[in-house]
Amino acid sequence: MGIVVRLDVMLATRKMKSKDLAARIGISEQNLSLLKSGKVRGVRFETLAAICKELECQPGDLLEFEDDT
Repeated sequence: MGIVVRLDVMLATRKMKSKDLAARIGISEQNLSLLKSGKVRGVRFETLAAICKELECQPGDLLEFEDDT
């Protein structure tokens, strides 16, 4: 499977809506939704850092590696 995005889990843990996070970090709700669903090929470190700052977490809390084997 590769890299799995766990942003939805962290948002639920922090009791924050995607809409609010998107507004706080300055990206569109659509782009945040694509990131949440894992339908992006990459994410800028700047965006990842902004998400981590707002959610008070580490990148490893948001991204997980799943081995195909």
